[in-house]
Amino acid sequence: MRLADKWKDYRVIATGDGYKLEKWGDVILLRPDPQVIWHAQTDMENYPGLCAKYVRSETGGGGWKYLSKMPDEWTIGYGELKFKIKPMGFKHTGLFPEQAANWETVTELIRNAGREISVLNLFAYTGGATVACLNAGASVCHVDAAKGMVERAGENVRLSGLKDKPVRFIIDDCKKFVQREIRRGRKYDAIIMDPPSYGRGPNGEMWKIETELYDFVSLCRGVLSDDPLFVLINSYTTGLQPAVLKNILTLTMKGLPGRVEAYEVGLPTDEGIALPCGAGGIFINEHK
Repeated sequence: MRLADKWKDYRVIATGDGYKLEKWGDVILLRPDPQVIWHAQTDMENYPGLCAKYVRSETGGGGWKYLSKMPDEWTIGYGELKFKIKPMGFKHTGLFPEQAANWETVTELIRNAGREISVLNLFAYTGGATVACLNAGASVCHVDAAKGMVERAGENVRLSGLKDKPVRFIIDDCKKFVQREIRRGRKYDAIIMDPPSYGRGPNGEMWKIETELYDFVSLCRGVLSDDPLFVLINSYTTGLQPAVLKNILTLTMKGLPGRVEAYEVGLPTDEGIALPCGAGGIFINEHK
């Protein structure tokens, strides 16, 4: 498992009974987590300083229950990177902190490439990977179908002092965008994708990861440059094993000189355990 264990502004305090207790800067939140099937060792509901809890509805969805005074939104840092945090719908905060493990990997690859690297970030959400790649010296094309998330990504880029770096923000269905880039003949040296389990594009396009992912990664091969640096897939889909991502990348990147790695991604907790947060798979070019 690759742990995102370098955070100073974020930590998981406790877990149990379907919830995780987290500290984001000075704000403590209690949020559902489907992986947490063990019992809590801490009284998280009455934890000192708890600001808000996300409560699931029996009919689906849910909402935030505010327990003490807290800001509407605030900023946390990861090294030189800055991110705006805000309680949003479906328990989200605008950042997946476990992805810092992947930010470290791609930052090292970009900085050690010895050449200019162009990155295509698909299903890019609020731009954690976009900010990390820009900070490492790459140019980035950031694509997501949700206008609000792309706008938040722009805020994160500006907060991190990277507004003058080469970045394009695109609000579009990722599959249709890649198809157009192929027709335009545009190429990228690296691809990052963070596909949802289920989703809809801006015009109602349906996405289901089990039936769409392989074909989508195959399609993306068409926008890779002749000497690509890496292709990274993140997945939060429960039950989608790292080996599945490894197999998909091995088959779709066949013929390129490189290696494929797959792994769980997780967060350390103050309890001394690791909280699993999904899977990652990466193709790394070994062309010398």
